[in-house]
Amino acid sequence: MGVVRQRPNPAQWIWYSLGGRLPGRCREWVLHDTTSRTWVWRHAARSTVLVGPLMLVWLLLPGPILLRLGLVLMAGLVGYFYSFVYLEEAAENRLIKHGYPRGTGKRVRAEAHAEEDEAIRQRYVAQYRTPHE
Repeated sequence: MGVVRQRPNPAQWIWYSLGGRLPGRCREWVLHDTTSRTWVWRHAARSTVLVGPLMLVWLLLPGPILLRLGLVLMAGLVGYFYSFVYLEEAAENRLIKHGYPRGTGKRVRAEAHAEEDEAIRQRYVAQYRTPHE
């Protein structure tokens, strides 16, 4: 039987999204959260917890609607841009914070795609690296 992953409750998940540390019983869930095939979408959801309230505040400020929409658009673009630029580093830092050694996330994700990556490499070698006669 595999390791049981205990999900955080909604309040814990918000705390985790803001950069907080979850209880030890959620450690395996953190590994899953940062290495599953949906880990990028999960990162986007966590980023929305940070960027969303700022965007909402700017949308609700008094002023011309085009100015407010422009502020919301810029906040979203800048916030998500920087969030995704540091995607892998953020995932690794979450894992380190929960007791995993540095590089665990990258290694687990690489192992999950090892066969697929090898097939891609083999197709590349067959197409571009064969000697020409």
